[in-house]
Amino acid sequence: MRRREFVTLLSGAATAWTLAARAQRTGKLPTIGILGGDSSVWGPWTAAFIGRLRELNWVEGRTITFEYRWDEGRPERLKENAAELVRQNVDVIVTYGSAVPVLRQTITNIPIVFAVSFDPVRDALVQSLARPGGNVTGLSLQSTDLVGKQLELLRGVIPQLRRLAIMFDADNRDSVLQVGEVQAAARTLGLEITPLEIRRTEDIAPAFETLKSQTDPRSWPPIGHSS
Repeated sequence: MRRREFVTLLSGAATAWTLAARAQRTGKLPTIGILGGDSSVWGPWTAAFIGRLRELNWVEGRTITFEYRWDEGRPERLKENAAELVRQNVDVIVTYGSAVPVLRQTITNIPIVFAVSFDPVRDALVQSLARPGGNVTGLSLQSTDLVGKQLELLRGVIPQLRRLAIMFDADNRDSVLQVGEVQAAARTLGLEITPLEIRRTEDIAPAFETLKSQTDPRSWPPIGHSS
């Protein structure tokens, strides 16, 4: 199972627990607001999420309803979509981590479940992993905590390693932050990092050409990251 599908399955269980508690209080058919980006990209994850809820006996149209809002590549629509979900009086909002700061500006009485975040504590989405606090909870990949261990394992496989490259989405805040964590961990191990920014598909081929001349061939293939 792919990582993000696994995340949506766990998020389904967390959301079902929230719905059960609120449904007991309100007595109405619970409604989940799904607030995402591109509907086609979110399609497989939404299907996995709904499938997991069905396994927990939350069936669309019978025991639960959904309200979908997508920004379709226009982040400025986030506030507008969130306001619409509030007007629809949804019981819980499922979204992505980077949307939480915007939602929390106006939404205080509706539970918000983020399906994925690299470091929700660092990004001030929650107070702590053990006690999120407030009306926000979700799942953390904790990928930044694993960077040092990943580099240690790579050094163990290639003891003579001195230089390596990391390709990352330069327009993705989490990717940029993760590169910083990689560079910090690399310094403690005496490794030199070559960061290669990817902003569009056309940047990938030139990046690999750069790798051939700037990285240690013994570290091939390079460590890469995408979101």
